[in-house]
Amino acid sequence: MAKYERILLKLSGEALAGPQSFGLDADKVKSLAAEVAAVAQAGIQVGVVIGGGNIFRGIALAAKKMDRVTGDHMGMLATVINSLAFQDALEQMGQHTRVMSAIQMHQVAEPYIRRRAIRHLEKGRIVIFAAGTSNPYFSTDTAATLRALEIKAQVIAKATKVDGVYDKDPMKHTDAVMFKTVEYTEVLTKQLAVMDATSIAMCRDNKLPIQVFNLNTPGNIMRMATGEAVGTIIC
Repeated sequence: MAKYERILLKLSGEALAGPQSFGLDADKVKSLAAEVAAVAQAGIQVGVVIGGGNIFRGIALAAKKMDRVTGDHMGMLATVINSLAFQDALEQMGQHTRVMSAIQMHQVAEPYIRRRAIRHLEKGRIVIFAAGTSNPYFSTDTAATLRALEIKAQVIAKATKVDGVYDKDPMKHTDAVMFKTVEYTEVLTKQLAVMDATSIAMCRDNKLPIQVFNLNTPGNIMRMATGEAVGTIIC
């Protein structure tokens, strides 16, 4: 029996780059799509938000002096590219999928309409939410939180490259200790690098749990969605 009926999966753009430092790795996109499709086929409704760092950060050095609003809009467009790539991989597996964009671009994606998104989910379609919130100064973490609240997801599944939330960076400190559960306020006060402060505060204020887990462990998306104790719960 699945623990969750509806989840919002947050993927970084870098997750689609695979071993590359930027761009899209076709094999990685395909393997991630297969895991997400399996969750949907198990009867769990899945919304997805993908970052754009694998594309935009590839040109970040040239954009250091760029206007922040312009840079953020470029980042939003990068998320659309990633969303279309992920949709293509899912549909090649026979999984019905919709990309809904916060920036209107009718030729490539549906405009984001909350009630329509919920209807797609109820019909078993995976919905990929692209272009962030359409507003600059907001990260894709905040966009994921906003969409999760709007579609009434039961959890934000935050996929990372480490096993969960630690008291310090486990990539730099061998004595880092992982939390099984941690409170929103502790994440904020200790500045634990999970999601940005805005998204954590929104989850706290609306009592939306965040499950942080390692995306590089095959099967973890399904384990998380079906209630296994994977990673860290922020609640």
